[in-house]
Amino acid sequence: MTIRVNLDVMLARRKMKLGQLSDIVGISLQNLSVLKTEKARAIRFSTLNALCEALDCQPGDLLEYIPGPQED
Repeated sequence: MTIRVNLDVMLARRKMKLGQLSDIVGISLQNLSVLKTEKARAIRFSTLNALCEALDCQPGDLLEYIPGPQED
């Protein structure tokens, strides 16, 4: 199983750059980049809440469950 982070998709739909999102939610560009490239090992609910508010979306729009063997 894998959890895919669709942050890049949501950014494209909102015509927003990662730097703009960083400014809006107050999360460093580096931390958002780690999340966007799916290298994050965890995400806080407060971060997920801030992202959903800024992107006007639901958590399920950002996170997707992919069944199968876990990727490292």
